[in-house]
Amino acid sequence: MVDAHSSSGEKAMQTPLLEKSHLSTMSDFGAKTFVEKIIYTPQLIWAFTESNFDTFVIPNTMFGVLGAFASSTLTEGYQQPLTMLAILKRFPLVLAFNWYSVLVFDLSNQRSPESVEEDKCNKPWRPIPTGKATEVEARRALLIVIPLVLLFNYLLGVWRQGFFILILTWMYNDIRGGDEVVRDLIISVAYGMFNSASLEVAVGGGEYTDINISRGGYVWTIMISAVILTTMQVQDLKDQAGDRTRGRQTIALWIGDRFSRVTIAFFVAVWTGACLIFWDPRPYFYAIPIVAGGVTAYRALFMTTPKADAATWRWWCVWTITLYLLPIISLI
Repeated sequence: MVDAHSSSGEKAMQTPLLEKSHLSTMSDFGAKTFVEKIIYTPQLIWAFTESNFDTFVIPNTMFGVLGAFASSTLTEGYQQPLTMLAILKRFPLVLAFNWYSVLVFDLSNQRSPESVEEDKCNKPWRPIPTGKATEVEARRALLIVIPLVLLFNYLLGVWRQGFFILILTWMYNDIRGGDEVVRDLIISVAYGMFNSASLEVAVGGGEYTDINISRGGYVWTIMISAVILTTMQVQDLKDQAGDRTRGRQTIALWIGDRFSRVTIAFFVAVWTGACLIFWDPRPYFYAIPIVAGGVTAYRALFMTTPKADAATWRWWCVWTITLYLLPIISLI
């Protein structure tokens, strides 16, 4: 009995604490052969990033690409104006930068025990709750993905923003900043890093060229970060059940659902007006952000089911893209 107990204890000591709870867990990914894992990896990447693709990857990509079409206003240092073809050729690079950066965030975000429990309530289709992957496999994937991301950011000339994005990802996920009142502040700063890097990649600028974001470009990037800071809480409306289970301090749970909805509608209206004044497009273009912002504000105030809130979150993303159009249409 003593020997058996000792042997059991030795085995326990040899087992990493992080992996003890997963000894009997076999994911879809883990059950595959090496070749099958390679084939399955793109599908798994999509499963981890799907919920953030059209609400984060696409809007940030659009900020960079649409801003590049207004490069004469937002950037400086050109020998000759950018052509449409040159910008479109760099579109895949802007998309890739945002996608692989979000992949790091999602792997880090979805692997913690608290996130798994939250996703069982809010997003049960994600890969870990559905058994497509385990928390340990997500952690091991980060050991591969992060060095690759650092390399890609260096090659694209946006390693400074990329470095800060990794720090903000660590602050949000690993030291639980995403559960605190500073959550929206972290997200807004991250948006500033994503957006400025997206613009630099789209115009072919960055660390190794003379092409830089202009003073006006930085002002515009900061304005959008302020938009995110004051309205990003719209994403929390749909997730209140899971956030309450996790103990996350969102505005909706900390101060109140109604207060959150009123402030969202208020700041959507304020920023729509402020951005229109800043860019001063022709009056007939005013309708583009006003309609999208009006729909977003109305839905936040009066359509309050979780399903409706999920749609409102997507309308908010559409609204932000209409703001990203303003630099272009101001030149028309």
